[in-house]
Amino acid sequence: MPDADKIRVLIVDDVAETRENIRKLLQFESDLEVVGTARTGREAIQLSQELNPHVVLMDIIMPDMDGIVATEQIRQKMPHVQVVILTVQGDPNYMRRALQVGARDFLTKPPMADELNAAIRRAGSVAKDERAKGIQSQMSASTGSVNQQFSGWTAKGKIIMVYSPKGGTGCTTLAVNLALALHNDETRVALVDTNLQFGDVAVFLNEQGKNTIADLAPRAEEVDAEIVEEVMIRHASTGLHVLAAPSRPEQAERVTAEQVSTLLQFLRQIYAYIVVDTSSYLTDVTLGVLDVCDVVVLVATQDIPAIKDGRLFLDLLPNLGISASKVAFVMNRYDKRITITPEKVAENLKQEIMAIIPLDERSVIPSVNRGVPFVMDNKTQPAARGVFMLAEALRAKLAVESDQEDKPARR
Repeated sequence: MPDADKIRVLIVDDVAETRENIRKLLQFESDLEVVGTARTGREAIQLSQELNPHVVLMDIIMPDMDGIVATEQIRQKMPHVQVVILTVQGDPNYMRRALQVGARDFLTKPPMADELNAAIRRAGSVAKDERAKGIQSQMSASTGSVNQQFSGWTAKGKIIMVYSPKGGTGCTTLAVNLALALHNDETRVALVDTNLQFGDVAVFLNEQGKNTIADLAPRAEEVDAEIVEEVMIRHASTGLHVLAAPSRPEQAERVTAEQVSTLLQFLRQIYAYIVVDTSSYLTDVTLGVLDVCDVVVLVATQDIPAIKDGRLFLDLLPNLGISASKVAFVMNRYDKRITITPEKVAENLKQEIMAIIPLDERSVIPSVNRGVPFVMDNKTQPAARGVFMLAEALRAKLAVESDQEDKPARR
């Protein structure tokens, strides 16, 4: 691979042995290049400016300046540089602080090689996209033509459909936690339950509201932001907006596929992301969501029925006029003890893996029963880290696709 295409990595740790061990882990990856090492936070800031890496692997505890402060300064000076925190500290407070100052990921030492490589590649992809955007912005600012021609242009929110043709693969759990991983103070996210007869999204969040999708969908042609605000459930702990499924199965008949599609299109104007939980059956409503969504998170587990059903769904897409590139394949509840590996499943489905969510029964099942999603409970647990990695991968995928769509319009 040409050096220009490689992901440039800066390693920061005050322990020489740790720096060397990480460097050795990465030296066999043809698409990764270690461009330097730093012993302190201040040295990390200086080398980031000199070496212009895509990714900084950052320790937290260092003698002169902790890694969180260094991360904040690097991100302020070089916003495209992505930081992956590597530390022995498992305290969720560290992760929260790190994410607040712009860290891309948070791994506990010693990381598994595949986990580390995946985190670097995802962060590197985002860094390259951000760098390209920065260059494009500078070019646009110098000419002024783009801003003048498209001063009224606004980005549309992205619809993320979470789907599995096989029931019981954990779609609702994944949809709820993914919505929370994408949501923050600057990024408004809506979580919509289109499993109209037996949807459980609200239950997973320990929320109960008097209004549901059955109240909003029939008014889809006349809704406005104020009506949406009134009907949506506001999650008490996070502020995430939730549109629940009907409270009784027979109310599902009041909602049509056309209404749901129209409503989702309207929600694009209000939210950055709309995460949609769906039924495993290809009902008219599910097909309507499939038509309007920007990406389908296809969920599979390590069992033959789930893999077979996933294959059937992918084979059906061309008949529906939908490209397989719209699919983001996710392996859920991954158990290393099972011989059906994600790579084998990906090969069978002829679909690249976007994320692997490890089996984490100690976190996931209690979180469902308590109505406290596991990404809120402990962000350092394996399943939570997997969901955050999926969220960032989806952000990057959708950002790239948006840029590709916008280029012809902005010429």
